[in-house]
Amino acid sequence: MNREMILVLDFGGQYNQLIARRVRECNVYCEVHPYTMDLEKIREMAPKGIIFTGGPNSVYGEDSPTCPKEIFELGVPVLGICYGSQLMAHLLGGSVKTAPVSEYGKTEVDVDTSAKLFDGVSPKTICWMSHTDYIEKAPEGFQITAHTPVCPVAAMEKPEAGLYAVQFHPEVMHTQEGMKMLSNFVYKVCGCSGDWKMDSFVETTIKEIREKVGSGRVLCALSGGVDSSVAAVLLAKAVGKQLTCVFVDHGLLRKNEGDEVEAVFGPNGHYDLNFIRVNAQERFYEKLAGVEDPERKRKIIGEEFIRVFEEEAKKIGAVDFLVQGTIYPDVIESGLGKSAVIKSHHNVGGLPDYVDFKEIIEPLRLLFKDEVRKAGLELGIPEYLVYRQPFPGPGLGVRIIGEVTAEKVRIVQEADAIYREEIAKAGIDRNLGQYFAALTNMRSVGCMGDGRTYDYAIALRAVLTSDFMTAEAAEIPWEVLSKVTSRIVNEVKGVNRVMYDCTGKPPATIEFE
Repeated sequence: MNREMILVLDFGGQYNQLIARRVRECNVYCEVHPYTMDLEKIREMAPKGIIFTGGPNSVYGEDSPTCPKEIFELGVPVLGICYGSQLMAHLLGGSVKTAPVSEYGKTEVDVDTSAKLFDGVSPKTICWMSHTDYIEKAPEGFQITAHTPVCPVAAMEKPEAGLYAVQFHPEVMHTQEGMKMLSNFVYKVCGCSGDWKMDSFVETTIKEIREKVGSGRVLCALSGGVDSSVAAVLLAKAVGKQLTCVFVDHGLLRKNEGDEVEAVFGPNGHYDLNFIRVNAQERFYEKLAGVEDPERKRKIIGEEFIRVFEEEAKKIGAVDFLVQGTIYPDVIESGLGKSAVIKSHHNVGGLPDYVDFKEIIEPLRLLFKDEVRKAGLELGIPEYLVYRQPFPGPGLGVRIIGEVTAEKVRIVQEADAIYREEIAKAGIDRNLGQYFAALTNMRSVGCMGDGRTYDYAIALRAVLTSDFMTAEAAEIPWEVLSKVTSRIVNEVKGVNRVMYDCTGKPPATIEFE
């Protein structure tokens, strides 16, 4: 697909994928790659601009991530953010040292509004700082375009060379005019036109799938979640009856979810699909017996998924392609490139070494969650399906801390159903990024009906997020939490305590395992 692109080079910071997300909000396509990317490869990609991310290192430290100075001579605009700004200064002859005073959090910054990067930005604006080093002296030829009382070079630029740098993080929401700054970079500095739109993505992807598949047969891994549902409809539009959707009920779904999925995609559903439901609950429970480590659980569930698909493929005849609803955060969190492995997603890092298909098709691999939803609406999928709560591939297997058993599945299903019902009744469901109940591995003493209990504790989770790369805990009204708690301890056998998780991402993930 020919499209303009901004390249993000990852130097190890926590907001790297958020940069790509913000650039895409400007309708400009963006990819994240490791800082070690070869210069020749960068030339081949022909980006309209390059962004250096932040990172935890000092540019003068041993083995600190760096890049060749020639990158500044490619004729491509470069924006350095935080560590990226310091690296630019360091490589081009400026001075970077430990700051006499570190800056963390919201900081008022004085900016030069005549600079391209700050066109339309307030002369004094709130930005998010997070640094212990600072640029003491800008390289020769650079103009200082922003400062704070303790940071003499909060931003600098050399417009004739297309080089720009900011010490703060424009990509985070705490930088009040950060989106305007990034928009200025991609449009006014890089000259992008904004050709990354869902209608063109859907049209082009359908065409590419048809060309790739030809007369081949396709098997789609359908979970009923947003990602796999959009992938399934996308494939159905592309290849029609060459597609068979296999829905594996692994016994780790939400309450009644298997029947709900079949009602939507099955013979009497909304779509003209070849649909097969495989009830494999006992098979998965047996594989997971005695397993407590979350990574092992993910790997086991991922491999068993593939084995079930292979078996179903043999039943229906030769199948050439396997389709999965992998999305961009799955790819990033599975540790591809230089990013750390957060968790192995069953449809990325959880795949077994050997897969008996000609090729795996992942049509949503480049999309963030909200982009997947936009694609779904573009495909004509009903809103209630598009905005369905996200659900992990390993299902309740990663919402049950420790060993998975049928009894634990029952407990968390019942508790989660109550929680989701009350959230919907309160009318706050569409305001939340994700919410669910998880079963902790903690049992505690309680008192019910004048008798002693020793039962499990349920943890409730609800977060606010637009991109699922970062999130903050939602402030659920106390009356809602109180009602949910009362119902769970009274209606769900085996639970005598309910807790609410107030942790953001980072440091936690949205899911528990």
